[in-house]
Amino acid sequence: MARGNRAPGAQGGRNYLKAHHAAWAVFHPAWIPEPLDPGVERLKRIRVAAGTVAAVGVYTFVEGGFAVAEMLENLLVACGVLLVIAPLTAGVMLWIWRRGGSLRTLRPPLLRALGLLLTFVAAAVLTLFLLQNSGRTDMGLLVLPVGLLTLWLIWFVGAGALRVTGNFFGTAAVHRGLPPLLAIVTTWLMALPDLFTGDLHGLGLTLGIVFILGAPLTVTGIALYELAVLRRRFGIRLADHPALHLGGTPYDSRYAYGR
Repeated sequence: MARGNRAPGAQGGRNYLKAHHAAWAVFHPAWIPEPLDPGVERLKRIRVAAGTVAAVGVYTFVEGGFAVAEMLENLLVACGVLLVIAPLTAGVMLWIWRRGGSLRTLRPPLLRALGLLLTFVAAAVLTLFLLQNSGRTDMGLLVLPVGLLTLWLIWFVGAGALRVTGNFFGTAAVHRGLPPLLAIVTTWLMALPDLFTGDLHGLGLTLGIVFILGAPLTVTGIALYELAVLRRRFGIRLADHPALHLGGTPYDSRYAYGR
């Protein structure tokens, strides 16, 4: 299979009217390397599915209704954290890698990963804006098309979130160890404020703590396992300069995340 031919239904061509096809094309472009170990990807799928069920349950039963707007707002908060944490984490790793070789070659994949992050943030902001204003009475004939666009964007952002959760904005194109590292840092920074402020989402003390700590603990476990697999099976260590392993790990399109 060609490296650029990775969208759902690629054999018959992409249909961009389907939001998940468009999300695949935008948030899982051909320059992102495929995962190396199918076992790790299966664990990620289980983690994402469990997290989605838990989040939907909280926003449906605890909040008294499916709070799409609140979920998008929390997604924007997560994106804001990523906009700060991802460059800082990458900067620390660049400082570590500088002893192993030139950093100039890492600039293009870093910029592409940043562009993917900014694109996702822009899509989430636009979706939230339309969702909050689609019901305005002064829109006249625009109510129907804006409403349809809003629904399409909600599905697009949701499908995009699945893609970027798997590839973590394409940072594997910089170093295979960056996605699990960023996943650990981000999930803990998202969880600790709720734990310290006592915002348990109305679940009570025990369930609230389990809900808050469940995500970072699960993500950390899977990420550490992924780093261990990279080190043991492929000889890739997080502290190694990416150039040491360039071209040494095969792609396998059969295990594209979210397929």
